[in-house]
Amino acid sequence: MLKIGDKKLINAWAFYDWANSVYSLVISTAVFPLYYSAVTEGETISFLGMDWDHPDSLYSYALSFSFLIVAFISPILSGIADYTGNKKKFMKFFCWLGGLSVTSLYFFEGVDTVWIGIVFTILASIGFWASLVFYNAYLPEVAHPDQQDRASAKGFIYGYIGSVILLIINLIMIQMPDLFSISSGMASRISFVMVGLWWIGFAQLTFRKLPNDIYNKKPEKDFIWKGFSELKIVFKEVLMNKTLKRFLISFFLLSVGVQTIILLATIFGSTELGLEAIDLIITVLLIQVVAILGAFLFSRLSEKKGNFFALKLTIVIWMLVCFGAFLLHKELPNVATYFYSLGAVLGLVLGAIQSLTRSTYSKLLPETQDHATYFSFYDVTEKIAIVLGTLVYGLLYAITDSMQWSVLCLALFFLASFIVLSTLRKTKYVK
Repeated sequence: MLKIGDKKLINAWAFYDWANSVYSLVISTAVFPLYYSAVTEGETISFLGMDWDHPDSLYSYALSFSFLIVAFISPILSGIADYTGNKKKFMKFFCWLGGLSVTSLYFFEGVDTVWIGIVFTILASIGFWASLVFYNAYLPEVAHPDQQDRASAKGFIYGYIGSVILLIINLIMIQMPDLFSISSGMASRISFVMVGLWWIGFAQLTFRKLPNDIYNKKPEKDFIWKGFSELKIVFKEVLMNKTLKRFLISFFLLSVGVQTIILLATIFGSTELGLEAIDLIITVLLIQVVAILGAFLFSRLSEKKGNFFALKLTIVIWMLVCFGAFLLHKELPNVATYFYSLGAVLGLVLGAIQSLTRSTYSKLLPETQDHATYFSFYDVTEKIAIVLGTLVYGLLYAITDSMQWSVLCLALFFLASFIVLSTLRKTKYVK
């Protein structure tokens, strides 16, 4: 078994980002939302005995439901995983659930099979986000504190590279289906299968090297009740640890902004700025490529200047992104070019903030064997932030009839996060 700090172990752990990130780019962001909208456009959808005149809202509700499910089950399952030492088994289960569910989206081929699209969208989302809880929890078990910034960044870099490669392949299939003697719709459906096989297949390289039950736990039969007890203990410890508690508050506030912008950036570009689909796809790819550079540069900056300094710098840039988006409008000459530029800046801090928040949280943890339970609170914080962020964004859009004010409002969440982060004391590993 590879020991903590071994480069082979760190690389194997980081490679799970390569495996699963194709879901977040191809399924959550690029191909599936466009395919779903094309299939359901102008249609009234019947689901759960109800008629939906706006199918896009049904898709949005399905995602929100999946986030709530993960927020509910991840702390409970994490407590059980920590008590039994079976973190790897839980991670494997949700990986397979997500990968097989994505593959099953192939059978969503028309209005009559929308229920397949919705059901497997929910299951795939649960599989993706729940597996990340256990994956993130491995960070303090594969890398020493002084290695964790680089290890976390390496994971996101792998993820961005892998997802861009598969997305380009899928876009070639969809844009030039005649080359493959298939229709554009069939090309999209095949891309869903490719995502599932990519996710499950490459994940096996990670599972082969990751340790299981490194603390040699000997669980008793009532492991479910013991798991709840483990959860209760960690929850009390989080509340008593002022630095960790404040960091989670800061993480919650910045996640409201980050996750909302990630989810709604393409909608902002198409609805508010009137950009073509090709412009949006170019922007998404640009964000992913620049994010590779951002994750690398800011991991090095955190080593020299400290995690808190690097995080606060990314938050300031995120506020500038919000202000820049507020200034954009349809009548602006060369608005697509400005949108590309904004996407490049966003990409620079997207990889940075995702990587740094994960490694900073890991380095702030006390000496513990309950890594999965601790990271479940990190995950729940992010999921609640997503729900609140999309709610605030939608509410302001309904009131002002402009997404620009909604984007500007998100800057206030970043500002609040910056203020809370500024109150944190430096620790042995986080400066």
